[in-house]
Formats: sequence, structure tokens, C-alpha cells
Amino acid sequence: MLLPIGDEDPHRDSPAYVMWVLLLANVAVFFLVQQAGGNEAFDYGWSVIPQEITTGADLTATQTVKAESGRRVEIPQAPGPSPIYWTILTAMFMHGGWLHLGGNMLYLWIFGDNVEHRFGSGVFLVFYLASGLAATLAQVLLDPGGVVPNLGASGAISGVLGAYLVLFPRNRVHAIFFYFVVSLPAVVVIGFYIVLQFVEGFGATMASQGAVGGVAYGAHIGGFFAGVVLAMVLRLFIKKERESTISRQARRDDRSRRVW
Repeated sequence: MLLPIGDEDPHRDSPAYVMWVLLLANVAVFFLVQQAGGNEAFDYGWSVIPQEITTGADLTATQTVKAESGRRVEIPQAPGPSPIYWTILTAMFMHGGWLHLGGNMLYLWIFGDNVEHRFGSGVFLVFYLASGLAATLAQVLLDPGGVVPNLGASGAISGVLGAYLVLFPRNRVHAIFFYFVVSLPAVVVIGFYIVLQFVEGFGATMASQGAVGGVAYGAHIGGFFAGVVLAMVLRLFIKKERESTISRQARRDDRSRRVW
């Protein structure tokens, strides 16, 4: 278990307006609109259904799927209140539970401000939404006939992690490792995250035998690599002045390169 809890950000005192707007928007939607998960009609109506995206038509009949536990689960379907493709955007601001919301907002808070400071607020907003779009498309491509609602900011935030890896690979990230708090280079922490997505995604696919799971690993992986590619392109147009203070310090101090 490696859970990030903070990083050494030289721009911590500088406001990251878009990051905070996105964070508060996600929290507001969960508690005020989704009613902390109690508004199922809203969840089904505004989530991404892969089969609806690929066919361009609303599902109207109750769908029965096999869950990972082996039991059959019924998913009620009805025409949504908005055009189908709008759900690609709306689903980014919805979450399936407290832990889903809390984990995503923790990662956005830790890594999002750095990326916004480097890109600028306007570019960061476009980058975030583009990463979320890429994540959704990746999941739809992997499961074009899927009928389980997909929701959450995980894909977009995976894109933020990908950008952080490109821009600040040597920044120190504080994380809980079992019973210890450690400080590791971002490349280690984020590398662990993406490897875990591949391992758990492959394991879930092999073990499911056609059953549907609760985690959209394809969206996580797709969003991450979209973030990597977009960051590599965008940094060509960004002034190099904003090199991380922590990165410069890491080159000066050999001790800061030690992994512990």
C-alpha cells in the first residue's frame, strides 16, 4: 500500500484556482445533487453507458449483468435527461461513494496545483477535460457493449498524474507505506500507481470470466497516457523558467536522490 498524502510544492502559496473549482464542484455534485449516492435516478441518467456511446441510442430496458461475486444484478435503464454524449462531461463530476470521491480529490489536491502552476489556469482546465474525455473513450473502446454506468473523475485525474510525471519526475512526494511515512521521487509513486492499474486490471479481467467489475481500469490507463502525451506536447510551448525548485535542489543534493 502506497498512499500519497502530500508533496513538496515550491508554489504552495500561489493559488491554483481551477484545481480548487474542480475539487469543490465534485464535492458539491456528490453531496447536493447525487445526495451522497442516494439519488440513483440521477446517477443512471448522467453517467456514461458505453453501449449508448457506441450506438448513439438510449438504453430503455432493464439490463441484467453478472457481477464479480457471481450473482446476477439488474441495472434499470431509461432515456437520460440530456443528449447521450453530454454524459462524457457530466460523468467526470460524479462519484460512486465516499471513498471514490475522497481518493480522487486527495490526488487532485496533491498533484493538480503543480500542473496548473506550470500550464496556467486556462490550459489546465482544457487539459483536465481532455484527459477525462480520452479516459472515457479508452474505456468505451475496451468495452463497447458495456451497460454498466461509468462515472468518476479518476480518468481526468490520472491524466494529471501523467502530466506530473512528465513535468516533475523528481519532486518529492510524501506517502504512507504500510505503517511508515516516506518521501519518494514522484516517478516512484506515480510509477507504482500506473503499474498497479495494469496489474489489477489484468487480474480483474482474468478472474472475472465475463463478469463486470466496479473499477474502470481502462479509463485510468487511458487518462494517464493521454496526460503524458498532452504534457509532452504542451511543455514545448511553456517557458522553462518554471522548473521546480525541488528538482533543482535534487540535482544539488545527492542525499535527496535516496529512496527511503
